[in-house]
Amino acid sequence: MSTPSSRRPSERPSGRRPSGIPGSRRGSIDPSRLVSIDKAVAIGGNDNFNVLFIGAGNIMFGSPEGPWNHSFRLEHKLGPRLKVVALIDPNTERAAAVLEKKCASFVVSAYQNTRIFKTLDDFVKNMSPRDRPKAVIVGSPPMFRGTTKPGRDVELQILKHFPGVALFIEKPVATGPKEEISEGFQLAKQISESGTVCSVGYMLRYLRAVQTMKQIIDDNDLTVMATVARYACAYEAIAKPDWWDKSKSAGPVIEQGTHFCDLSRYFGGDVDISTVVAHSLEWYEAPGKLSKMQVDERQIPEENRIPRVTSATWKYENGAVGSFTHVVGLQGHNYSCELEVFADGYSLKLVNPYVQPVLYIRKPGDDDETVQRFPDDDPFFSEISHFIDVIEDIEDEDEEDSQILSSYDDAVKSYQLTWAIREASEKSKKSP
Repeated sequence: MSTPSSRRPSERPSGRRPSGIPGSRRGSIDPSRLVSIDKAVAIGGNDNFNVLFIGAGNIMFGSPEGPWNHSFRLEHKLGPRLKVVALIDPNTERAAAVLEKKCASFVVSAYQNTRIFKTLDDFVKNMSPRDRPKAVIVGSPPMFRGTTKPGRDVELQILKHFPGVALFIEKPVATGPKEEISEGFQLAKQISESGTVCSVGYMLRYLRAVQTMKQIIDDNDLTVMATVARYACAYEAIAKPDWWDKSKSAGPVIEQGTHFCDLSRYFGGDVDISTVVAHSLEWYEAPGKLSKMQVDERQIPEENRIPRVTSATWKYENGAVGSFTHVVGLQGHNYSCELEVFADGYSLKLVNPYVQPVLYIRKPGDDDETVQRFPDDDPFFSEISHFIDVIEDIEDEDEEDSQILSSYDDAVKSYQLTWAIREASEKSKKSP
């Protein structure tokens, strides 16, 4: 990304963008443009950039469990322009606690006038014209959004009250019953037709390693033949009872494996959902007994207990093949995750994307792999940075603009795939 001195906001209204994405590499970003947060320069300008936060939890303000923290990235991207006009969360005590910490820090100017509301409606009723947000960051739990049903339709409410205001929505877009997936597509259509800038938080698409893979595929005019994804989590560190309960989390493939199903689609394209086949290792089967669970699974109804392994295959619409395996089996804290993409003469293998990504590349004419390492990459910052750039309509000096890599429609398709995997695995399992 360029520094502010080499960028110029255009005169187009904030929050809207033409439907076509210019540039020769549509749907991808030159990896050299993805700079780490410590090398980034705050965006230029003197006017306030009003932001509305929905959700006062870990994804918005961070936790010891992971690198997520949208407020931190927005502070670095917007600098003194950032003004958080309101924080919406039914748990007002939690909201007050996180604001107190912010106001006791060097970013106090962004939060000193932030007001707390239990609901979006409360904010709308008490909002003054100067409080109108330029962007809304939605980090509320997915079971409370992603539908057209009252109380779980935050996207529709934002479109209604703040037309044209940009949306950043966490993934997965929902965790409700599969029958509601069609409502997600309805929302995607309304968001698209409204011209609203919308980004969904599939941050792994913004990894420099992932964009290097895209660059190799684009530059060599390759067609992906197969994607092979594997996600093994460290279950010993997962102490939230709801995560182990399918009725609350929707299960590990939907809630956790969604990132790798999304990355698979990013390279393979749309999936023929009718071809999804899956099998699972269940909690009651001998290999599924776990020795270091931090929750008492006896408190969870048997029918809601999560599988220990889910393995799925499918066909992409162009004929390519995809596969994904999710494992609840490691102890300690470190996960083991890989994605391999095959094309004629090429193997591109991404390893350890969440911490220190490594890319193994095999090319035609060479039986050995070359290795590229991407230390200190921050895809959370990159996705927020490009989201803000699109809102501000900042154009780089060459022909490629900043891009949003995960639209709402794309995110619903990834959600649909994860539900198809869960449903197929449940249909194939043996009874206790």
